[in-house]
Amino acid sequence: MSKIVVGLSGGVDSSTAAAILHNQGYEVVGLTLWLMKGKGQCCSEGMVDAAYICEQLGIPHHVVDSREVFQANIVDYLVAGYSTGITPLPCSQCNKTVKFGPMLHYAREQLGINKIATGHYARISYDSKSGRYQLRRAVDRNKDQSYFLYDLTQELLAASLFPLGEHIKAETRQIAAEYGLKTADKPESQDLCLVETHGSMRSFLDQYITGKKGDIVDSSGKVLGQHEGVHHYTIGQRKGLGIAAAEPLYVIGLDAVMNRVIVGDRTSATQSEFTVQRVNWVSITEPSAPIRAEVQVRYRSNPVAVTAIPLENSRVKLVFDEPQFSITPGQAAVWYDGDKVLGGGIIERQESE
Repeated sequence: MSKIVVGLSGGVDSSTAAAILHNQGYEVVGLTLWLMKGKGQCCSEGMVDAAYICEQLGIPHHVVDSREVFQANIVDYLVAGYSTGITPLPCSQCNKTVKFGPMLHYAREQLGINKIATGHYARISYDSKSGRYQLRRAVDRNKDQSYFLYDLTQELLAASLFPLGEHIKAETRQIAAEYGLKTADKPESQDLCLVETHGSMRSFLDQYITGKKGDIVDSSGKVLGQHEGVHHYTIGQRKGLGIAAAEPLYVIGLDAVMNRVIVGDRTSATQSEFTVQRVNWVSITEPSAPIRAEVQVRYRSNPVAVTAIPLENSRVKLVFDEPQFSITPGQAAVWYDGDKVLGGGIIERQESE
């Protein structure tokens, strides 16, 4: 019988993933990472529900105190980014450095198990021609989480299973109900775990960053208003500026050094190209020449056509066929060939910002 460690957050998705594998004959071990205090599904309430699910399934349950790892890799990462005027994306960072990597290490070193699984909506296939594992979109495009998984290595993909990748969300709840799982009707997490715990990203950041009043200016430097902290703003933001203008204004730049928020019209907030750093080529090896692809610059954005040009030092330039709005430094850009994730990286700040 094959053994597998399943990451359990206490939500319906991870619970159902564990139940599916258990029903398929795997010897399942539940593993919950204690990331922080609070009401988020990955925390106190989630740990209780995860333990209950393991009791229901008759499987062992392990809890690993990952609070220091989470603090260093996610909380400190976010605070440092917002302090310098970028908008970091914590989820892909968390998946690689807090969840999948440590989960696999614990499974191998402490339990002697070489396979892990989660409740993510994505799929993994193996291409025998290239000898690479490929990350693909889930069948349920509305729930697809491949965007957040672009940074997984070949080693992690080879060791991972995504039992929900072939299911739509309604089927997941139906399966959970059929197994009589306590979490079958549990509401979904709607926000980042940090946001759920603190009420808003603003409240979270205000605990770590002291707001400093400064100017809101246009691209020529003319003062249009005041702000109470650069970390409260993000590129492309329109609401909450408190400025009366003849046409809508958007945040087009954040200058943490000068403590300024720079605004402009919508055209000013569009770009025809940008670069990404810390690139991970997922399903293919790094190409030696430009390739065509479709890129997502936010989780919910529609994929748009680009030319991806490999650069030195794990960087890639992405050139849009048509200029796009609100390219946000610190967020992830993930490029695809159909449902296959080719690669991804972190959007760099433009030199002019």
